[in-house]
Amino acid sequence: MKEKYDYLIVGAGLFGATFAHLASTRHRRCLVIDKRNHIGGNIYCQQDNGINIHRYGAHIFHTSDKRIWDFVNSMVPFNRYTNSPVAVAPNGELYNLPFNMNTFYKIWGVKSPSEALQKLNEQRCEAIKKMEADGVKEPRNLEEQALTLIGRDVYELLIKGYTEKQWGRKCSDLPAFIIRRLPVRLTFDNNYFSDTYQGIPIGGYNKLVEKLLEGSDIQLDTDFFKDREHLSSLAHKIVFTGKIDEFFNYRFGMLEYRSVRFETETINNPNVQGCAVVNYTSSDVPYTRIIEHKHFENFGDSVYENPVSVISREYPAEWNPGIEPFYPVNDQRNNSLNTRYQELAQKEPNVIFGGRLAEYRYYDMAPVIAKVFSLFESDTNL
Repeated sequence: MKEKYDYLIVGAGLFGATFAHLASTRHRRCLVIDKRNHIGGNIYCQQDNGINIHRYGAHIFHTSDKRIWDFVNSMVPFNRYTNSPVAVAPNGELYNLPFNMNTFYKIWGVKSPSEALQKLNEQRCEAIKKMEADGVKEPRNLEEQALTLIGRDVYELLIKGYTEKQWGRKCSDLPAFIIRRLPVRLTFDNNYFSDTYQGIPIGGYNKLVEKLLEGSDIQLDTDFFKDREHLSSLAHKIVFTGKIDEFFNYRFGMLEYRSVRFETETINNPNVQGCAVVNYTSSDVPYTRIIEHKHFENFGDSVYENPVSVISREYPAEWNPGIEPFYPVNDQRNNSLNTRYQELAQKEPNVIFGGRLAEYRYYDMAPVIAKVFSLFESDTNL
C-alpha cells in the first residue's frame, strides 16, 4: 500500500501553494488538488498574444513586509509596476486615484494642500451637521460615512456609482464599516498603495505558483466534494482553502458573496487606455472598470512592441451557487454565520482552514503568505 501523504491541500491558490512550499521544506509530502483545470486560483494568468491576462481580475502584489517581499522574489523576480489607476466620472472627465492633490485640483482648482484641506473640511462639516440635525451621532450607512470622510463632491463623482455597482445595493443601504477609511493624500502622488514594495512577477503569477508547488504532487479537475471520503483517506491531514460553509454541508445556511463577470477582448491597438486600470464610476456604465493587461508588465515604449492589446471589462454580479464567489459580504448576518462555522472549524483537529473562502474574509496577497508563515512559526510539527 502506498504511503499516505502528510497533507491533502484542497485548492491550488496562493494559500495552498505557499503552504505546500513551506511543508516541502520540512520534507512533508503534499498532494495539491483543485477543481479548476489550472493552478494559481484567482491569481492565474492566461496567455493571449504574448500578454499575461489576469483571468480573475487585476492582482498587484504590495507589502511593507521586507521578509514577504524577499520571499516572493526568491521564487521569481518582480518588476517595478506601480498601481496608478484613473477614474472616468459621470461627467466624462478623468480623475486620478487615490484621492490626492491631482484629484482635488481637477475637481476644485485648488493648488495647495491647505486649500484642498479647507475645501474637504467644509464639505465634511456639512455632512456632520446634516447628521446632527437628524439626531444622529455616528454614520448609519456607507453614504453617511463617505460624506463625513471626503465630502459630497468627491462622493458623487467617484464613489457613489462605483460602490453601488460593486455591491448591487444603494450606498444608503450598505453598512458604514465597508468604507471606514478612504485614502486621502494631500500630495501630488498617484501611487495607489503606500506600501514600501510593489510589483508583478516577471512573466506572470503562474511562474510564482509553479515555483511554490515544486516538490508537491498536483491533481487538477478534481472536486474534493465529489470524492471526499477517498481523497481524505490519502493524507494524514487536510489543508482546506474552499468555502467553509460547503465543508460543513451548509449546516447553518449559505454564506453570501458578490461575484464578477469578465468580458475579455483582443484589440488591434497597442495602447488602448494608457494604463492598466480605469474605473468607471457612473451608474449608467454597467461595468466597474476596464483592465488593460499589458500595462502590468510593459512600460514606456515597450508597450508598442506588441501591435495588439487585451482588455477585460469587469461586471459585478450577484453570487449564486455554480458561479465563482469573489467578495465575502461581511454584513452582520454573514459575519454571525461565519462565526458559527469558524467555531466548528476549531473542532477539526486534522483540518487546517485558510484563505479567503475558508476564513470568509477579503485578503490581499501578501497577508495570505504572512498567514501561512505564522502557521508554520507557531507549530514546528506542521
